[in-house]
Amino acid sequence: MKLKEVNNKQLEKEFLQFPVRLYKNDENWIRPLDKDIEFVFNRNKNKFFKDGDAIRWLLKDEKNQTIGRIAAFYHKKTSDQSEQPTGGVGFFECINNQQAANMLFDASKEWLQKKGFEAMDGPINFGDRNEWWGLLAKGFHEPNYSMPYNFSYYKELFENYGFQKYFEQYTYHTKIKNPDLHPDLIERANQIAKDKNYTFKHIKKQNLDQHAEEFRHVYNKAWAKFSDVGKMTEYQAKAILNRLKPIMDERLIWLGYYKNTPIAIFIMIPDMNQIFKYLNGQLNIWAKIKLLLIKTFMKQTKAIGLIFGISPEYQGKGVDGAMIKAFADFAQRSSFQYEDLEMNWIGDFNPKMIRVVEKVGAKIKKVHITYRYLFDRSKPFHRAPILE
Repeated sequence: MKLKEVNNKQLEKEFLQFPVRLYKNDENWIRPLDKDIEFVFNRNKNKFFKDGDAIRWLLKDEKNQTIGRIAAFYHKKTSDQSEQPTGGVGFFECINNQQAANMLFDASKEWLQKKGFEAMDGPINFGDRNEWWGLLAKGFHEPNYSMPYNFSYYKELFENYGFQKYFEQYTYHTKIKNPDLHPDLIERANQIAKDKNYTFKHIKKQNLDQHAEEFRHVYNKAWAKFSDVGKMTEYQAKAILNRLKPIMDERLIWLGYYKNTPIAIFIMIPDMNQIFKYLNGQLNIWAKIKLLLIKTFMKQTKAIGLIFGISPEYQGKGVDGAMIKAFADFAQRSSFQYEDLEMNWIGDFNPKMIRVVEKVGAKIKKVHITYRYLFDRSKPFHRAPILE
């Protein structure tokens, strides 16, 4: 077996094609859009290259057939905020062979060590946490858009190498129509509704720049407690919403206000994998025509919850329930086609958010795991700290 660095167009294409062959008999696997994977490794588009770097390898057997792939990367701004300088690995795919997996992990470890890192997390994204993050361990259903799907044996490949569970990620599912809201949530939401200073409404596409700034305002307050999450800039906020714009349904993105100041955000999108699974990873002119036809004649019934956050000074006051109830009431309209909602993932380190979604009547449908591997094997390992 030998490793080849992905450093030309031919190898970049093979990096995309290998999983297609690997999962050809798995009916649940949905091929990601090539452009989404290419974006991650595009130095001109991915903002993480401004303060980081990435490398990719393919693993070949004695017949020069691809049997594995991996990417290693780091982002200084976030990695330096960890307990130790920590890089990452991701986009791992491999045959069921521990030796092959070990070669891919070893290459990643050695590259990161030379860059001064002391640990690596994986499988994660060289980008934001809401995409390509974690290893699927339970709930082998069709993946949500931009979320990982893998064979069950991957768990053994990671753990046999020495990766340890840093945190679990729960994808919750609930029905949108006639949701089973907890009585406590309804009671607190009704109390908030009596205060006319609070308002909850979905966005308008024509006001996207304004909403981006409101989103940034809430995000930078709500996620300040995460040591490895940097503050969002105005440019980044606009970029996130602009990236979502082609698939955005304005009825799925909600903001909460107190005296017209944004205090809460709930971002959902249609699950585009309901459509993309018919495009074979392509989004060329013919695929776009096909996409248009499918969107026209196929009703999308599943939404994905990407981000839910509340400014700290308004947490514990029932704002979460009020926002959810406002959306739930709106969603009961006959013209609202979405029936199912899956929250992208919630870490086991976030018990407050877990309690919120459970009060909505949501149940765990999928479990992903984010692993960490300490290069100094004598160093004590610590799980992700619990958010208080």
